[in-house]
Amino acid sequence: MIETLAALLFAHVLADFALQTDWINANKSRPSVMLLHGAIVWITAHAALGLPYDPVLTALAVAHVIIDTAKLQAARRFTGFRGFSAFMADQGAHLVTLLVAAYLAPALWHSGAWAELSVFLPLYALLTGLILCVTAGQYAVGLLMQPHSQRIRNNGLRDGGRLIGVLERGLIYLLILSGLPIGVGFLITAKSILRYGTATRDQRTAEYVIIGTLASFGWAIAVALGTQLLLSHLPPLEIATQAH
Repeated sequence: MIETLAALLFAHVLADFALQTDWINANKSRPSVMLLHGAIVWITAHAALGLPYDPVLTALAVAHVIIDTAKLQAARRFTGFRGFSAFMADQGAHLVTLLVAAYLAPALWHSGAWAELSVFLPLYALLTGLILCVTAGQYAVGLLMQPHSQRIRNNGLRDGGRLIGVLERGLIYLLILSGLPIGVGFLITAKSILRYGTATRDQRTAEYVIIGTLASFGWAIAVALGTQLLLSHLPPLEIATQAH
């Protein structure tokens, strides 16, 4: 089951974050665009498992479209169901469908074309964590900070804060997966020193920076630890070398 779940998780984050463009995300209220997104979900699931067709994966893609449609409808009817809370509810619902699919069809991985290539599984897990940490993290933290962003005057570089967030989450992911969690403490210290001058000039800015930093670091740490947990249940990633 865990092998199938690892492949489905990778396919999901690939379709929902790496391959879902801003245009698709902004136009999913149009049926044709929603169907396009569903088709991408369907293709990535089959490709990740190395299967030409499977009804369980088709049902999974249909469920994905239903969840996304329900999210859009809920956002229209309830103004409070937007932003970070809606994002987490949406992803939580998708995770449930992935778990159900892996539980009902645990042998999907072993029946696929990549079953003998066990090295794919830890690679899937690492890439899943990286996409969640960097790309999904950027989206999640942005939504969390959105209600406060208009109250902050930004005189910095265009998209500078976003790039800083991407870099810091990527570094945290790399440090924890490399067995160097102590480096996260040094990263926090370095950012605190670099941000000190800006934050001390205005309490509102200081609070904004603190909340954003804690959210970004917390997201990255949680994803890295989750990736470690998944890797512990998968075949080890080994690069075979032959001595001469």
